Amino acid sequence: MDLNAIRTAVIEGNALAVENGVKEALEAKISAESILIEALVPAMDEVGKRFEAGDFFVPEMLIAARAMKTGIALLRPLLAELGVEPVGKVVIGTVKGDLHDIGKNLVGLMLEGAGFEVIDVGTDVSIETFVEAVQREEPHLLGMSALLTTTMPSAAEVIKALSDAGLRDKVKVLFGGAPVTEAFTEQIGADGYAPDAAAAVTKAKDLLGVTN
Repeated sequence: MDLNAIRTAVIEGNALAVENGVKEALEAKISAESILIEALVPAMDEVGKRFEAGDFFVPEMLIAARAMKTGIALLRPLLAELGVEPVGKVVIGTVKGDLHDIGKNLVGLMLEGAGFEVIDVGTDVSIETFVEAVQREEPHLLGMSALLTTTMPSAAEVIKALSDAGLRDKVKVLFGGAPVTEAFTEQIGADGYAPDAAAAVTKAKDLLGVTN
């Protein structure tokens, strides 16, 4: 089984071809880890590059990410059996008062495609819920998003609450969304800013020292 075919199917957003390709690869005794590292992760890297180059837009990224997810779903139990560790653990959510989820969902899918374990706590997430998720899951990274200017200050409150709970130095905080700026993220004490999903993956890897 040619892993290039799986990579191409992900980039083209062909979920059925990804599913069939992964099944064929597994039947051909190619390891789940090899399929992940040599097919799915490079495919999503390429999708991110095409987005940054202006060749892909959000719809193409979403379709590719959903196709990738069909492959991840087949590999996840096998990777767990092999003891393959994710490159990092991330909790993501949209801040309180904001119900937008397309950007957050895309970031989650892209992070999964890059080999991260993703815990999505949803939209309109309260400060307490974010803090509880960090306490419970012990993630390496907390990713928050906002699409409304009026909800952006919630991110600052979450960061303060993390500090009050003694958790701030245990997790990196990444904040992004349409109205968010790098200056604002610096002002509220976040560790990183991402204007879009491709940038979020790059920044997450950078913050956690992931080299793949």
